[in-house]
Amino acid sequence: MRPILAAVVATVLLAACQTMSSDAPPRATAQLQPTKGNKTFGEATFEQVGSKVHVVVFVQGLKPNQEHGLHIHEVGDCSSGDGMSAKGHFNPLGKPHGSQGSAERHAGDLPSLKANKAGRAKVEVDVDIITVTAGPTSVIGRGLIVHADPDDYRTQPTGNAGARLACGVIRPG
Repeated sequence: MRPILAAVVATVLLAACQTMSSDAPPRATAQLQPTKGNKTFGEATFEQVGSKVHVVVFVQGLKPNQEHGLHIHEVGDCSSGDGMSAKGHFNPLGKPHGSQGSAERHAGDLPSLKANKAGRAKVEVDVDIITVTAGPTSVIGRGLIVHADPDDYRTQPTGNAGARLACGVIRPG
């Protein structure tokens, strides 16, 4: 009887561990590294919460008191040195470039970063047209870019946000 009890306890504990890990929402992270000649760096987290993704981005080394464009780009490749290997904005739904609150926007259009006097900025936003889970709007394997200039939310397809100061690859985790 004792070996059977031990097997039952082990099975229950294993099931409990599996349940605990599957309850955690899907997450992704990106480590932003400076492009050549820049000092901007930071980190980002993406967490699936129902049908939205909670995005938190913290960046340092920005021009103080200035806005900087922030976008998810098509490709998670920062090898070019200038961030251009990340290609254009992530746009799986074929929408025009626009602001975060607009229904007509790229999946990769995020709110601009607003640097404080120390050159630090944080964006925290819930985004409705991206996912951390598999599918055409998944951000996994995409690039995250911090731009030198503010996004004007009008110029197609880039928002006229200028050079790429930092680049990161969005990875599961």
